[in-house]
Amino acid sequence: MFGCATIVFGLSTWLPLSALALGAPGAADVVSVVVRSTLVQLRTPDAMRGRVAAVNLLFIGSSNQLGEFESGTLAALIGPVGAVVLGGVGTLIVAGFWMKLFPALRKLDRLDETVA
Repeated sequence: MFGCATIVFGLSTWLPLSALALGAPGAADVVSVVVRSTLVQLRTPDAMRGRVAAVNLLFIGSSNQLGEFESGTLAALIGPVGAVVLGGVGTLIVAGFWMKLFPALRKLDRLDETVA
């Protein structure tokens, strides 16, 4: 959803569609953050939970800064529309790669299930 909506946002010239394409992944990201945070808390052994949470927070914070740098640099090189569309395509590629690399997470249906 994130990648497709980003591509639609990048290519759209109609404000209502652009707003929807930008708002939908924003709302989905809120749900995603809750699910990821819950999985980290539920799946991490008690003795490691603080360290794992700290590393998780470090990566989340630094990935936002790195993404902003990458997006700005790419927009300067190929323009904002190309940067947004390429970002959406990159998101789809990374998501597909991760689905292949971690099939147990893709099949996880409930947060109280065990990941094999």
